[in-house]
Amino acid sequence: MIEKDEKERRGIQSIEVGGTLLRALAAQGRPMALSDLARAASMPPGRAHPYLVSFGKIGLVKQDSTTGHYWLGPTAIQLGLLSLQNLDTVREATPFALALAEQTRHSVALAVWANQGPTIVRLIDPVYPLHVNLRTGTVMSLAGTSTGRIFAAYLPQQLIQESMQEDFKRLGPDIARPLKPAEIKLKLDEVRRHGLSRAISNPTPGVNAFAAPVFDYSGNIVLSITLMGSSGIFDTAWKGKEATAIKACAAEVSKRMGFVKT
Repeated sequence: MIEKDEKERRGIQSIEVGGTLLRALAAQGRPMALSDLARAASMPPGRAHPYLVSFGKIGLVKQDSTTGHYWLGPTAIQLGLLSLQNLDTVREATPFALALAEQTRHSVALAVWANQGPTIVRLIDPVYPLHVNLRTGTVMSLAGTSTGRIFAAYLPQQLIQESMQEDFKRLGPDIARPLKPAEIKLKLDEVRRHGLSRAISNPTPGVNAFAAPVFDYSGNIVLSITLMGSSGIFDTAWKGKEATAIKACAAEVSKRMGFVKT
């Protein structure tokens, strides 16, 4: 039975080898000379060239007639566009969020930018009781929560300034807690510097959180992943295990969304 399964999973090795050239080309994100592309794929140019000829015949790559450089062809572009058109951010992120919750044993929330601001669309409970006033559909404070600050740091500032005023009106000063512009700037600079937003027993006493951004192929934020846990067992160090785990999770989802970090 095991031998049968191995035979069914057996692929075509030459396609897998050639695929390293396509991955190398996508990773570099620019047209490349044969020698550079072969080096990036860790193979001799003489071995890489026949693969590129075949890929060119089916439109996966094209060669510039002037420079001789290789780049993605029309078939590759069509496949990429089709994939992007059918991407569902929450659907793509959910398996990674479930794995993050299992790995850390903490609560995980997914949020998107909706009409009223950052809105929870998926909540995964921890393995232990955690008292947070969250549910699907909850709209998060922009300045007062780690989830909100992730969007505030990466969305266009004009949109954020307008939404911040609505935040104050909707939530009231006791919850939204109006901040001075200088204080907001410091908080958002911290988010961009670390690539994470952090909350320590605020706004919920005894609950710590990290939030991380998910970007799409154009570099726009499309989702926030928030990891929450009890302050007694949740490491809030910027390079601690919780921060490392959520950054890795968000990076993987961003990769699924077509984001390439430059």
